[in-house]
Amino acid sequence: MSDLIHLSRDCTAVRIPSGEKLTLTAGTEVGITQALGGTYTVVCEQGMFRIEAADADALGREKGPTTGGEVSGDLETTIWDRLKTVYDPEIPVNIVDLGLVYEMKTSDVEGGKRVDVKMTLTAPGCGMGPTIQADAKSKVLTVEGITEAEVELVWDPPWNQNMITEVGKMKLGMI
Repeated sequence: MSDLIHLSRDCTAVRIPSGEKLTLTAGTEVGITQALGGTYTVVCEQGMFRIEAADADALGREKGPTTGGEVSGDLETTIWDRLKTVYDPEIPVNIVDLGLVYEMKTSDVEGGKRVDVKMTLTAPGCGMGPTIQADAKSKVLTVEGITEAEVELVWDPPWNQNMITEVGKMKLGMI
């Protein structure tokens, strides 16, 4: 965890793991435990929270660049790469390497492409599910040419640690 800092202004935060939105007030002392994918996981007396990149300045951080929309290489690789910028706020591994994304399909629609993603969570009762789901959808929509996106949470097959990629296992110290 980084050194403790005081929020410079009020900012919206999402409580982990319940997913409840609330406001952390200016002056609240927080420690950043994770800064990945453009979001920050912080801890304070009130618990653990996720703060979006739009509020990075409240943490004394510069707002990072938004993920560029250009397609590098082929479209599907670019979409997978974009999904790799989505993180569970409690785990320092992206949702692709955690094995949470089961399927990604593209299709033609009027004016562009549609992307449909099926993903799961590490636990069915995770309150952060809607937040992670929305984050995945918004990252996919940053890809140039994507005009529609849908991210569906599915529970079959149930997720287990064997679904984590080699890269994810290495990051988690499992191998």
